Amino acid sequence: MHDQDSSPHFLKKIRKRGDLVDALRELPKPWVFTNGVFDVLHRGHVMYLAQARTLGASLIVALNTDASVRRLGKGDDRPLNNDADRAIVMAAQEAVSLVTWFEEDTPESIIAEIRPELLVKGGDYDMRKLPETALIESWGGRALALPFVQGYSTTKLVQRIRAG
Repeated sequence: MHDQDSSPHFLKKIRKRGDLVDALRELPKPWVFTNGVFDVLHRGHVMYLAQARTLGASLIVALNTDASVRRLGKGDDRPLNNDADRAIVMAAQEAVSLVTWFEEDTPESIIAEIRPELLVKGGDYDMRKLPETALIESWGGRALALPFVQGYSTTKLVQRIRAG
């Protein structure tokens, strides 16, 4: 018999920003931090998250809130999935230890709150140019860009769907 009140265990990974202090106490270090929209999760995202997780004991993912996604200029109809739905899909990933959100245009404030040992970004970022790199290095952390899995992009996927 299935218990109707039991929810999937991975939902416990989703934490509001105000609950981060308590949630972080439960996570083994070193902490790897990444952030992004992660609107329509695809193979490239999953491979990236798995690779990021191997770099530390816990992987923390901060999602852009819906309002901050709209400010990124990805299109009037983006994100396709709201922040609560994106958090659930992200939390279901085996590689992910904790999921939260940030409202600001950049993740600097939440990185300063969390103080991870490693910041990872996907793609061809010049990590030296990101203000987040100087921030994380200020307490001895490192910043690293992981290469994208070629051929996978949410924007291109959305374009293909629209084209039929």
